[in-house]
Amino acid sequence: MFLGVYRFDGDAEVLAEGYDRLVASIPAGMIALQVCIKTDQGISVFDTCPSQEVFAEFSTSAGFAAAVEAAGLPAPTVERLGDVHGFTTPTDS
Repeated sequence: MFLGVYRFDGDAEVLAEGYDRLVASIPAGMIALQVCIKTDQGISVFDTCPSQEVFAEFSTSAGFAAAVEAAGLPAPTVERLGDVHGFTTPTDS
């Protein structure tokens, strides 16, 4: 699994609404792990793909660009972060 980040600059509240529209347009089961963070600069979306190659292909695709535009989001700055070593989630004890 590979992790990258999309950074969208602007008003975080407005961008978060656009992110919600973007996620609503993605078919169920297509997102393995994604986190949207509001920042002072806008929002950062941490997203996983099966591999660096898949992330590179997806993040530069015309389909992704069209989905971002349709959601009312500006073009993001994309950063490839690296291979995921592991992650944990809280469990009920």
